[in-house]
Amino acid sequence: MNTSKMTARVKVMTDPFKRMLFLSSRGFYDRVSDEEWLKKAFRLYMKKELNLDDPKTYCEKLQWLKLYDRNPAYNKMVDKYEVKKYVDSVLGEGHTIPAYGVWDSFDEIDFDSLPDQFVLKCTHDSGGSVVCRDKASFDIKAARKRLNPRLQRNFYKVGRQWVYKDVKPRILAEQYIPTLGNKDSVEYNLTCFDGRVGLITICRGIPHRTYADRTKDNYDRDFNYLPFYAFYKNTHPIEKPKEMDEIIRISEALSQGIPQVRVDTYVIDGTVYFGEMTFYTLNGFIVFTPEEWDRKLGDMIRLPEKSENKQAVKEHGL
Repeated sequence: MNTSKMTARVKVMTDPFKRMLFLSSRGFYDRVSDEEWLKKAFRLYMKKELNLDDPKTYCEKLQWLKLYDRNPAYNKMVDKYEVKKYVDSVLGEGHTIPAYGVWDSFDEIDFDSLPDQFVLKCTHDSGGSVVCRDKASFDIKAARKRLNPRLQRNFYKVGRQWVYKDVKPRILAEQYIPTLGNKDSVEYNLTCFDGRVGLITICRGIPHRTYADRTKDNYDRDFNYLPFYAFYKNTHPIEKPKEMDEIIRISEALSQGIPQVRVDTYVIDGTVYFGEMTFYTLNGFIVFTPEEWDRKLGDMIRLPEKSENKQAVKEHGL
C-alpha cells in the first residue's frame, strides 16, 4: 500500500469527522435525518453547535440552505450534463465545454465516435475525471475501474448535499482542453448572493488534489484584495484580468433567484467558459483564517423562506 493511501486510512480511523464521512458513504447513517446528521457533523468538525434557529456565519447558513432551500431546479444545475442546457438558455451557445455524448454505463460508451482526445467524468459527483490525450494508447480497463465505482456513489450521502441526491449517475464525454486541470490552470470562482457577485476567488493549480497543489486568492466585487484564506494558501494580489467584467456578467446571469451559489468559470483563448455551479462550497465545513470572515461572508447571505419553491423550476427554464 502506498504512503498516501495508508495516511488516508489512518485519518479515517483516528479522526471522528472523517470516520463519520466514511461510514456515511457506506450507508451507516442512512436512517439518520439530514438535520441530525448535519448537527453531529458540524459539532465534530467545527467544534461548536450548529445554530439552525438563528444562523449567522457562512458555514451555518450553508447548512441551513441544505435543509430549507430545496428548489428542484438546483438538481439540474449540478448535473454536469443537464446544466449545459441551462447555461445555453441563459447565455446562448458558446459558453460551455462541448459534449460528445452521455451514457448510463461505462460499457455503453461509443469510443469509436469519440475524437483522439477527450475527458470522461460522472455527471453526479466531483473529482472523478479521466483524461484521454491519445485514444490509441488509452487504457480503457483503467478508466472503467475508476469510473464504475463512482457511478455507484451517491454524492448526497457525504455532507447531505441534497442537490445531488436525485441526479442520475451517467458518464459524460467532453472536449479535452489542454489548459485545464494542470499546475498552471486558472479558474475563477465567483460566489453570488441573490444574483450579485460578492466574492471573487481566483484559483491556480490542480483541482481535487492536496491543498499544496492549489492556491486561492480572494477579492471583493470591485477587485479589492481580501486578507483571508480557507485551507488553500494565498499567493499575492494580481492584476485584474481583462475578462473580469464578462466573468461577473455571466456569473450574475446564471445565479439569478438563488440565495447563494458559486459559479466557476475559465477563460480559454479570450472566451469565458462555464465550469460548474456549487451550492455548498467545501460542503459548508470551512475553517477561515482569520475566523471573522466566516461571519462576514455569512452576513452576505439573505436566507429565503423555508420552502421548496417548485415554481422556480419553470422560472429557471428547467
